[in-house]
Amino acid sequence: MSFPRYTPRQLFAFVAVADTRSFAKAGDRLSLSTSAVSQLVSELESSVGFRLFHRTTRTVSLSPAGREFHPYAKSVLTHMDLAQAAADEIRNRAVGIVHVAAPLILASAILPAAVKAYTKCQPKVLVRIRDAQVENLVDMVGNAAVDLAVGPDQAVTEGVVRLELFKSPWVLWFAPTNPLAERDEISWSELKQHPLVVAGRDYERTISLTHSDYHEHERITPVDIVDNISTAFGMAAEELGLVIAPAYVGLLGKRFGLVMRPIVQPEVMRQVCLYHSSRRTISPAAEGFRDHLISWLAGKDSLGR
Repeated sequence: MSFPRYTPRQLFAFVAVADTRSFAKAGDRLSLSTSAVSQLVSELESSVGFRLFHRTTRTVSLSPAGREFHPYAKSVLTHMDLAQAAADEIRNRAVGIVHVAAPLILASAILPAAVKAYTKCQPKVLVRIRDAQVENLVDMVGNAAVDLAVGPDQAVTEGVVRLELFKSPWVLWFAPTNPLAERDEISWSELKQHPLVVAGRDYERTISLTHSDYHEHERITPVDIVDNISTAFGMAAEELGLVIAPAYVGLLGKRFGLVMRPIVQPEVMRQVCLYHSSRRTISPAAEGFRDHLISWLAGKDSLGR
């Protein structure tokens, strides 16, 4: 591959003279002196090997070779302008594709609203949401399957950064016909008297850490563990059990007609985090959405914090 022997400055000078038919007017357009424009055109003529203009004391006109070369020179400069505009948009986080992984409830009930808010200010950024299992989030970031991941607090591997987003208390969801609907709150010890359903198995780590000092007979054992929170809510709606889940799932819980009550003594919090790579530079578009998501979630009281 051979590189051109001329420079963008030379092409700009040539096109400006061709458009204005004057070295002086071309100089005004380019903020250069007439002699500087003339020098650039002369250098370009030496590089391409033919005369570009016919010059007299009064007129400047394109030579036949100059007329043939002119549209190609303009095309090069147009594409350079497009490349510069693309670089500006990329640098300013205004364009790009961002892949974000999250568990089902975050992927379906929270992230879409955040994406909608972001596309209003950055319409050329395409954010793709991938629902994933909690235990896979860190690996997906580590192996570059996604740019970002959002989910419950997980141990990170080397090369993955964890940023705390928000905390949400574990609460109880059940059908409004349940007698517990008359209560303002429920203690953990009382839950042993009710059939409980949970979604996923990561709840065990959160609750066991909080209840590490409790005796074995005080442990709370669900009657069923399902994979998806929507399944658990469907069971609760049919009064097959009460669902233990973080408060931020409320957007989905309310669609099933369920009511929520805080679980106390003690209050147990679910930490939700954002994960991204520390080994690879994430794209400006991903940086922009990451910063937006952090600030957007900070202003959401509906997450049950």
